[in-house]
Amino acid sequence: MTIVLPSAELAFAGYPQRTADEPWPALCNAARWCRAALRRRTTAHLPADVAHGLAAAQVRFARTDDTALAAVLPGLRARLRRDGLQGASAGWALACVAEASKRRLGLTPYPTQLLAAWLMLDGQLAEMATGEGKTLAAGLAAAAAALAGVPVHLLTANDYLVQRDRAKLAPLYDALGLSSACVLPTMARAERAAAYRSAIVHLTARELAFDYLRDHLLLQGTRDPRLLRAVCLDEDAAAAAQPVLPGLCLALIDEADSILLDEASVPLILAAPADAVELRSYQRAMAIARTLRRGRDYTLDAGERRCALDDDGRIAVDATIGTLRGDLGLLRPARRAHELVAAALSALHALQRDRDYAVAGDRLHLIDEVTGRIADGRQWTGALQAMVEIKEGLAPSPATRVSAQITYQRFFPRYLRLGGMSGTLIEARRELHWLYEGCVQRVPLAQPDRRQWLGERLFADSATRDAVLVERVRAMVQRGRPVLVGTDSVAASQRVAQRLAAAGIDNQVLNAVQDADEAARIARAGCSGVVTVATNIAGRGTDIALDAAARHAGGLHVIATMRNRSARIDRQLVGRAARHGDPGSAEALLSLDDALFVEHAPRALRRLLRATARRGAVARGIARAATAFTQRRAEARQRALRALIARSDRQANDIFAFAGGIE
Repeated sequence: MTIVLPSAELAFAGYPQRTADEPWPALCNAARWCRAALRRRTTAHLPADVAHGLAAAQVRFARTDDTALAAVLPGLRARLRRDGLQGASAGWALACVAEASKRRLGLTPYPTQLLAAWLMLDGQLAEMATGEGKTLAAGLAAAAAALAGVPVHLLTANDYLVQRDRAKLAPLYDALGLSSACVLPTMARAERAAAYRSAIVHLTARELAFDYLRDHLLLQGTRDPRLLRAVCLDEDAAAAAQPVLPGLCLALIDEADSILLDEASVPLILAAPADAVELRSYQRAMAIARTLRRGRDYTLDAGERRCALDDDGRIAVDATIGTLRGDLGLLRPARRAHELVAAALSALHALQRDRDYAVAGDRLHLIDEVTGRIADGRQWTGALQAMVEIKEGLAPSPATRVSAQITYQRFFPRYLRLGGMSGTLIEARRELHWLYEGCVQRVPLAQPDRRQWLGERLFADSATRDAVLVERVRAMVQRGRPVLVGTDSVAASQRVAQRLAAAGIDNQVLNAVQDADEAARIARAGCSGVVTVATNIAGRGTDIALDAAARHAGGLHVIATMRNRSARIDRQLVGRAARHGDPGSAEALLSLDDALFVEHAPRALRRLLRATARRGAVARGIARAATAFTQRRAEARQRALRALIARSDRQANDIFAFAGGIE
């Protein structure tokens, strides 16, 4: 089964997308996934017809000048519109954009980059190792699709990468006569609509999904442009009468596992102002929560980062409310009071400043756990947001009501074709196929991997670990090597930076609070002897270029002071070292005080590990086994959550199918 992608003209005239009653071509994709599973340990390769067209076109284009190459474009566009992105025509398109890259960017694509571009155009997910040139591979795929007249959405992890990648690839697009644009949070609706009319649009998944939700309100669940009407959009009626998106034709996702898995179950909620927060009721609930005791009145789920009242806790809350005088406001009925107190408990004990959120000025900002960045525009639902603000002495945000919502798990299957890539996909290939019917293929290395893995050590407490960390950093700096220290939170990065400074080691910090000059700090991070302490903000998409002295000394050394909930995220941090064929090394210095062990390791296991520690360190073999076991527990928990949400979404669509599905 072949999916025919609409041209730009057709896309702008309607709103193409898949809906709940239009399933993915499951039989075709399942067969393709089975073939890939059988050969996943072998080298992926281009189909014979694509490879033949690519080779023939490369020979021809190599003998042409810029004028002759420009003259080829109209005929190539017509051929692609006739034949589609397949066979020899796809090979010619890839050869054309590769030649333009060579001439305008000064970058000759590796065969592996062309292979990754083809896999994405074919609707597959490519695992391409960090440092192998994913940005250029994504640009090649986007340009080839745009030559065929298909509107392309090129998605990446954050706004910094959106602007960086578009600026880097703009000369390539211009050489091929393709328009391009960025969509950023600061843009007004009219600016967004103009940007989406470009052939290639760079943006984050979050901006795209929220624009889709606004269009959904406008379309009121139908794809018929004749039924458009402006609702719930505080815009000029004439400007709001048309959707901003040209439909969902082709999405190419950089760092696909981050978007399709790590952030898949986070609900994206389009909210409208509701009634003002009744501050007195919230303050009373907070006061009651401060009197309750853990283990007697409530339980703390560290993994889910929430608190729940026990039966004794509910009785205690009811008894306290019974002593209050005057209007009880939102503390009646009792069920509502229990919800407010539970939210207050979660704010007090489950959510931590500089780990889950940051305070800047008089505003509270949520921190994205996966990226380590401020999640602009995101807030907790229900009373939790206001409770955390009260805890920090801030004015509570106005209450909101849900106008529309969706998750990435429901949004991305609506694209007519979906492709992506990341350095960490193979571990999740079965889940990606189940959620998105995506086939994962591994792209071979273009250059030999020179990274050295020095193993991991597990310490009984963070103080012992930090002492060893200081000595390891000092040893690397004395050799003239740059060092990147990875931490799991803003607070941890600041603590490590202060410890290094106290030991006389100069360092720079990169986290969600100190990201104003991110580009400058990353540029310095590869210089000889420079120490950078960072959260996950220095993970995905960060290219640390080495100077000559650093390269000669042995390259970047990465020290991970944490294990994330997923081994894929750990691989992203380690992948900052030894990129582009450079030398480099990495190691992990862990502690039983780390969030992974506190939240996901059984208490009996933690006690056993502490008891077996010698001189503050657990034996390496035992440490590896314990860390792997704990991380697998965390990953299983996240997989189960995503599966539960996916099943709930599908059931909801079945129930409300008569209404065209729900958001």
